[in-house]
Amino acid sequence: MLILPPVRPEESISRLTAIIEPLAERLTVAPRKRMTWRYKGHQQMYLLQEGELSVIRASDGLLIVTVYEPHLFGIAEMIQPTHGHILRAEAASTVLRVDAQLATKRFREEGVWEDVAALLSYHTAYLIYRDAQVVQQRTYSVIRNHLHEMILLPEETRMRTTILDYIQDRTLLSRSSILNVLSALKQGNYIVFKRGGYLMELGNLPESF
Repeated sequence: MLILPPVRPEESISRLTAIIEPLAERLTVAPRKRMTWRYKGHQQMYLLQEGELSVIRASDGLLIVTVYEPHLFGIAEMIQPTHGHILRAEAASTVLRVDAQLATKRFREEGVWEDVAALLSYHTAYLIYRDAQVVQQRTYSVIRNHLHEMILLPEETRMRTTILDYIQDRTLLSRSSILNVLSALKQGNYIVFKRGGYLMELGNLPESF
């Protein structure tokens, strides 16, 4: 069964970002640059305006999600700092950085904690969605889910990362396991990728293989 991601709370994101934009410092972030949750000893929040940001698990480098649309990061860290994840730019990106304590004060003044809860709930739902894709799933099912996810990306984005890198970064599956499945799918005419392993087309993948 194909697993669908949760729906982004667009209106809540828009209201929250409008509040913190005047308080934030604008940054131009180079590809592969990493950002942590503290700056000059203070907890931070980040707002992606343009580009691509990934959430990376600090303990082992596992890529949890890459975000391509304007988005606010740091809600959970604002409430309960754990520093279990970091942010990494995947392309040249425009990011706003704001002191989390200041953002909290403004959210309280504006009475938007329902929007904060909506965004936090979305992040929690996404983690559940991601776990459903990879935890206790057969290798083929994990790869199938990520291929479906990958084909929805803009072509320009897909041409910047190979299928192998995309899946390995997000699952820690072995190189040989991924390549064996991709080879079988190609032989069955279920998938088309260009030289180097860049995804071009995806057919109707079977439930099992």
